[in-house]
Amino acid sequence: MDARPFILPAIAALLALTSSPASSTEALDFNQVFNGRGEPASSHYVAMYRLADGEHRVEVWRDRDLHLRRRTDDAVETFVTRPPGMTEWSMVVLDLKRRIRTDVDRTSLYRIGHFTDWFALAHSLVRPAGPYELVPLPHGAQPDVTPIGACRWYLLVQGSRTNKICWSAAQSVPLVIADGDNAIRWKLTAIDARAHSARIFVIDDRGFAHNSANKEVAAD
Repeated sequence: MDARPFILPAIAALLALTSSPASSTEALDFNQVFNGRGEPASSHYVAMYRLADGEHRVEVWRDRDLHLRRRTDDAVETFVTRPPGMTEWSMVVLDLKRRIRTDVDRTSLYRIGHFTDWFALAHSLVRPAGPYELVPLPHGAQPDVTPIGACRWYLLVQGSRTNKICWSAAQSVPLVIADGDNAIRWKLTAIDARAHSARIFVIDDRGFAHNSANKEVAAD
């Protein structure tokens, strides 16, 4: 069984949010601006985002840098676990409609060309691949939208793609992302930093068929 069809829905939205640049004398470093420093120990947020096939909903729970859960459109649920102090993590993807569980790790995803990382999964913002430009976004160029909380606007350009990102340093998540035409592609509708019950990260795969993507990728 090819594992790819079950992995892709869980990360397609993140890859679609990869951004792009122009030129400015105030060029910034992506990792300096967008990072998890100072983030709350736990976070929970809900966002609506738009792809070519229409609008979608994602809900994310994070416990420090150890546990992560993402639920997309009540169709795909992703659980990520990372041992303390480690870069490597393991992922379980539940296809809720077809009742299939797929297990995959970070290394296997890299082998099939999906270079997502913990930051992208937890913070819903993908680091640019290749050259980019990041600059502060002037007030007059900001989209006509009211974010759910306080955030600072940035312009991120890579190749032909331009994104305008309103980043909350307090929550370490984008509250709004718009394209170069100011069309809203991502918007948070709820966010909190309350501690989670351990039950949030318990995987309920009763009645699911099991698939090991690690074995499938290794066999390619």
